[in-house]
This record gives sequence, structure tokens and C-alpha cells, in this order.
Amino acid sequence: MLFVSTSGALGRYVDLPVPVTIATRGILAFFVLFVYCRYKGIPLHINASDRLMVILGGVLMCLHWLTYFYALQMSNVAIGMLSLFTYPVITAFLEPMILKTKFQRIHVLLGLLVLCGIYFLAPDFNIGNSTTVAIGMGILSALFYALRNIILKSKSASYHGSTLMVYQTGIIGLLLFPALFFVAPPTLLSQWEGIVALAVLTTAIGHTLFLMTFKHFSITTISIISSIQPVYGIVIGAVFLSEIPALTTIIGGVFILGSVVIESVRSSR
Repeated sequence: MLFVSTSGALGRYVDLPVPVTIATRGILAFFVLFVYCRYKGIPLHINASDRLMVILGGVLMCLHWLTYFYALQMSNVAIGMLSLFTYPVITAFLEPMILKTKFQRIHVLLGLLVLCGIYFLAPDFNIGNSTTVAIGMGILSALFYALRNIILKSKSASYHGSTLMVYQTGIIGLLLFPALFFVAPPTLLSQWEGIVALAVLTTAIGHTLFLMTFKHFSITTISIISSIQPVYGIVIGAVFLSEIPALTTIIGGVFILGSVVIESVRSSR
């Protein structure tokens, strides 16, 4: 979670068009993970019956990264990460429908808490306001992320986390590769530190470790564990970017993360 939570500050730090940032992040992470799998002897074969779901997971991951980074660029680390972290509650609603698990009525209450949090995050609900649009993008990113996690949950027992991330990052790099033709190489090279950090720390290490937890917990529980990400991310943003969240942002964050804490306590019992 510490590695993954660097995405917020790095997403704000890298000064490139979002598709270019995501394309380079995906391509570099793909090569790092591919070399790692070869070095460790981790198999890269995906069964024919699983390929469609793995590809769909990669497409959803691409959409998740794009919308999340647009949310970060239009607001700040706190708004971007907290709006994304509506995804545990979205997961709680989607998981029973997709994986046919039992729906629990307490999730309706948690959903209301999240809506209260969004109310405090948004200065107003005018779509002309960039912060409001950023929150909408963050929630859309949360939907893509929840769907991707649910889809890959059924495949995580059969494949190593690094194997799945090789295909995820490869698909992202392939889909967004044309974006690289719209930026000059010197401009791209000027941002190499942030891009390498995104590719290696956040993606290759962070997301691979994250996928490896799928073997041990339900998707909803994984979402709960990952609720520490916004806290890490906001602290990193405050230290390195001097972004101090407003009081209303903190109140909204308490509502959103509070819903996750309630679910965490309930699940542990």
C-alpha cells in the first residue's frame, strides 16, 4: 500500500499529458516485470480460457489509470485519492452481482456515508468547476478499478501476481502507444525521474504485491486493507508537494474512510 500510494504525488509531479504518462508508465513497467519474471523463472503462459478476462482486466486498468490521473491533474492529491477510494463500497455492491456472493444490507449504509463524504469533497456540484469534474473522474476511475479487481479475483489463484501485471501493463502500453507520437523526446526525457518511479515503485512493485494478496482475501477485504492508501498519499503530497488538504476535504475523507473502517471491523468480527 505504501508503494501504490505514491501514485497520487507522482501523478501530480509528472508534467506530461495524461495518456503519455500512462503509456510510458505501462511500457516501462512491462519491461521491468518481464525481465523479473524471466529472471525468477515465473511462467508467463495464460490459458486460452482465461485470456479474454485478462485482456479485459488490462483495458479496465488502462481506463482506471487514465481517469485517476485526470482527476489528480484537475484537483490535488487529497481530492484525487479520496474520490478514488469510493471503490471499496462500489466493490461491495458489485461483487454480489458479478461473483454471486451474498449482498449485505449494511453496505447501503456505507454507501450513504460515502455520498456524505463526496458532498464535503465537492465545493459545489457545478460541472464547470474543475474540482467537481475531478471528483466525477475519480469515482469513474473507482468503478473501473472495482470491476478490474473483481474480474482478476477469479484468476489470481491460478497465476503469479507478476504474470498478471506483465499482461496488464503490456495491454496498457499497447493501447496508449500512439500517444507517444504527440510529445517531443526531449520533453519526455525531462520527466524521466517521475516516470521511472511510477513504473517501478508504484506499478511493478506496488501493484504486483497488491495482486498477490488476491490469493488470501476477498476483493472487499482487499479494498478495506488498501484504505490506508489515501492517508499515505496525502502525507506524501503534503511533504513533497506542500499540498495541505482543506478542512472540508478532511471531513469528506473521514466519511469515506470511515465507511471502510466500519466494514473492516465488521468483516474481522
